[in-house]
Amino acid sequence: MKTMTQKQQGFTLIELMIVVAIIGILAAIALPAYQDYTARAQASEAVSLTAAAKTGIAEYYQSEGAYPVKDGTPDVTAFGVTGTYSVVTVETATGVISAKMNKTGVSKDLQDRTFTFTPSVKDGAFKWTCTHDLVNKAIAPKGCKAKA
Repeated sequence: MKTMTQKQQGFTLIELMIVVAIIGILAAIALPAYQDYTARAQASEAVSLTAAAKTGIAEYYQSEGAYPVKDGTPDVTAFGVTGTYSVVTVETATGVISAKMNKTGVSKDLQDRTFTFTPSVKDGAFKWTCTHDLVNKAIAPKGCKAKA
């Protein structure tokens, strides 16, 4: 009399270990890329928050021939903005705008770092130069250079 053997069902231990190893490798590759993506998004928020101040300072300079002062009109300290990840301040005497990243709640690479926008005027054209003090330069917004 023949005995019936049962067919194998499910996965063997080695198959499960291979799947877990593949998932681990994929996670090891994806996690740093996601962290850089998150840091770049947080940095771009800081840069975009400076837009109103840059416009106000440029317009004032074009009409008055000087940077606005705190007691003048417009009061550029009104352009100071607090975002989710950063605080924007304006140095009224020079027109320099700083976006300082928070110490907490941001990517480790951005904590307590600063983006600085320095105005310059040449032949009537107003230009902003962006510099930063980031260690990981890969997360810096496009056109923003490391401080010398």
